[in-house]
Amino acid sequence: MTIRTLHRALAIGSIALAGAALTACAPTTGHSGMPGMTHGASAPVTGSAQGSANDADAMFATMMIDHHQQAVDMSDTLLAKTGVDPRVADLATRIKAAQAPEIATMRDWLDGWGVPLAAPGSMGHGDGMMSETDMAALEAASGAEAGKLFLRQMIAHHEGAVEMARTEKGDGKDPRAVALASTIIDAQTVEIAEMKGLLAQL
Repeated sequence: MTIRTLHRALAIGSIALAGAALTACAPTTGHSGMPGMTHGASAPVTGSAQGSANDADAMFATMMIDHHQQAVDMSDTLLAKTGVDPRVADLATRIKAAQAPEIATMRDWLDGWGVPLAAPGSMGHGDGMMSETDMAALEAASGAEAGKLFLRQMIAHHEGAVEMARTEKGDGKDPRAVALASTIIDAQTVEIAEMKGLLAQL
C-alpha cells in the first residue's frame, strides 16, 4: 500500500476510530503519521481472545471487509444474469463462497478487538475497488459482455486485495490476520491467472 493510499484510508472516520480503539488499550510504539494511528507495531489489544493485534491488523480487517463485500456483490450481480459463460459463472460462485465466510471471520475479529465496523462502502475507490459507475456498468451489461466486464473488473479488484494483503503480512501482528493475508495472496493470485486466461478465450 502506498503512503497516499494509507493516508486516504486514515482520513476515513471509521479507520481513525479503529486506531483510537486499539491505541487506547496500551501505549503504542513507532511513529504516528496521524493522531490515533501509528505506522509500524503497536501494543497488543488486550481484548483480543487469541494472539494480539495492532492498528495494521485493524486497518486490514476493516478495509478487507468492504473489499470482500464488493466482490460478493459483483458476483451476485453476474450470477443473476443469463447467457454468461458457465466458466465465468463458476468462478463468481467460488469467489462468493470463499469471501463471504471471511467477511464474517473479520467482523468477529474487530468485535473481539473492540474496533467499530466501518460504514459499508466507506473505503473509497482505491485498492481495486469499483466505483458506482463501474458497478452500474456491470449491472447494465448482459450475456457474454457481462462476463468479460466482470473478469476485467475482478482482476483489478483482486490485484488490489493482494496488495492490501501484502501490506498486512509486513505490518500486521495478529497471527490469524497475517495467516488470512497469506491465504488471500495465494488464492487470489491463482484466480487472477485463471481470469486472465478466461478473458483471452472469450
